[in-house]
Amino acid sequence: MTALREVTVSDVLHPPVTIEEVASAAGVSRSTVSRVVNGSTAVSPAALAAVRRAIDELNYVPNRAARSLASRATMAVALVVPEDTTRFFGDPFFAAIVSGINKRISKSDYVLNLIIASDDPNDKATEYLRSGAVDGAIIVSHHTSDAFIDRIAAAMPVVYGGRPVRERERDFYVDVDNVEGGRVATQHLLDRGRRRLAMITGPTTMPGGIDRLTGFHEALDAAGLSPVAVEDGDFTAAGGAAAVTRILRSGAEFDGLFVASDLMAGAVLTELTRAGIGVPEDVAIVGYDDSPVATSVSPALTTVRQPSLEQGEVMADILLTLLSGGYPPRETLLDTQLIVRESA
Repeated sequence: MTALREVTVSDVLHPPVTIEEVASAAGVSRSTVSRVVNGSTAVSPAALAAVRRAIDELNYVPNRAARSLASRATMAVALVVPEDTTRFFGDPFFAAIVSGINKRISKSDYVLNLIIASDDPNDKATEYLRSGAVDGAIIVSHHTSDAFIDRIAAAMPVVYGGRPVRERERDFYVDVDNVEGGRVATQHLLDRGRRRLAMITGPTTMPGGIDRLTGFHEALDAAGLSPVAVEDGDFTAAGGAAAVTRILRSGAEFDGLFVASDLMAGAVLTELTRAGIGVPEDVAIVGYDDSPVATSVSPALTTVRQPSLEQGEVMADILLTLLSGGYPPRETLLDTQLIVRESA
């Protein structure tokens, strides 16, 4: 945890740029810039591209957004999820996060908007958020390729769920100790006498995926062992099934498997059963999340519990503190817990 530092809403904003400066940089009139900012279609493609480029280069925030930040006149905040709808509605992790955020926001004077913005096609979500429609945002499940979230963070106070992929001094985030969680999961397999370990990771474009893999390697290194196989399962059931199929087809012999999410682990159990491999007799499995999936499969999953509901509440608390002019910590790290069941 880092020491507290004084933060105000103005810290989160770049020095103001005028609409006239944007017009000059784009080589268009002030009225053209105004039309672009207000979403008008009465602008040529060339002018639209020039204005957007100038807005990006100058980091221009429309005046009404700045007024909204100063007065909190909209009394609305956004939860931004840079994922497709299939992943969002299919992963229990998001249900817990949203429940935690909503639990806290519903007790405040703010309303919560949900923005699902995979790659944000045509910058629709970005422009909506930067227009002053909300006073602040919580961003979860971001990837290294999600550059559009930088434009959102430049326009308003933002709190990230998980360590930002491009961490900056003015970023605020609430994360789970995924390195320790990955280490504990792997150590449990070692303590069960398993020595040929494989892992199915989340996306290595996400800090959470990277950190759980780091914990896996740290535990193996400390035991003087090397992994038998590592495959990316992308945090989805289909990805987990495909990843374990690749491991089986490779001929790798493994007696322990750390799967970086319960959603993937449930699918892995199905594939191992189809292959005639017993769990935990032949292969012990440890999942991650302690989601409802962990107790809906057989054998029930040994897993690493991450406090997703609490994470949502804390993120909402930090954003509300920022919007009220308070001074929250930049970094908050929550602990995980090993939950032992039947699979390992």
